Amino acid sequence: MIDALEKMLNGPRDGALLRFSLGNAYLQAEQPAKAAEYYRDAVTRDPNYSAAWKGLGKALTAAGQPEAALEAYQQGIVVAETRGDKQAAKEMTVFAKRLTKALTPPTAE
Repeated sequence: MIDALEKMLNGPRDGALLRFSLGNAYLQAEQPAKAAEYYRDAVTRDPNYSAAWKGLGKALTAAGQPEAALEAYQQGIVVAETRGDKQAAKEMTVFAKRLTKALTPPTAE
């Protein structure tokens, strides 16, 4: 599947959806760093693509980049709320809260 999608790169069907699809394929193939590259391409081509922002956050989390993932989710939440994509905004809010909690050092009592 990845090979078929990559053959379409730089052709007439290349765009945010193709880049998003490649991100999904690489994430499923457990290659989160490569997935993140394609999700970034997707949001560069269409900054209002809330599903791509969510995918980028997932890929960055899986790649061990929680700060970058949190930033992607925060940008994605703004996009999703602006577009009225309530479900995506809700999901990214949950993921962002989990990351924030994981990144916050415990307080000494």
